[in-house]
Amino acid sequence: MAQLPPPEDLVVMGRVAAPYAVSGWLKIQPFTETVDSLLDYPQWHIGKNGNWRSCRLLEGKVHGQTLLVSLDGISDRNVAEQLQGYEIAVSRAELPQPEEGEYYWDQLTGLDVVNLQGEALGRVVGILETGAHEVLKVHDEQAGKSVERLIPFVAALVQSVDLAGQRIVVDWGLDY
Repeated sequence: MAQLPPPEDLVVMGRVAAPYAVSGWLKIQPFTETVDSLLDYPQWHIGKNGNWRSCRLLEGKVHGQTLLVSLDGISDRNVAEQLQGYEIAVSRAELPQPEEGEYYWDQLTGLDVVNLQGEALGRVVGILETGAHEVLKVHDEQAGKSVERLIPFVAALVQSVDLAGQRIVVDWGLDY
């Protein structure tokens, strides 16, 4: 088992959907742009509720929109069954640097969103993949009332992303 990076250095890239067969193989639902991208990383981290352990990828293949994988240390179905629902992560240091103007989804989650008038729209709580483009899921609490906004993450609307300042500026009204 390899040394575990700090939790803030882990990027969740999929989850264990189910055990597969009897020899400890796992069926993985990847959260990557292409189904097979996760197979590019030889060292995986598997965890739940902040408890992580490192595992080496022994073998893997694409199976429709999922992956079938064998991980070091998981050699029977009983162990594989216990891992159902666990997340799969890789170390951020292993990921390629995003191009200018591109971001990993986890970098955007938690950022405050304001409009051009400086009005707070809420905080990014998730990102939806629609096929055409990503959509920011923004949550706001206004006078005890919960408001959810879905803001397309496109250049025409997103004016700036300041990761260091934890802020996204969008051309979006409070009443949209």
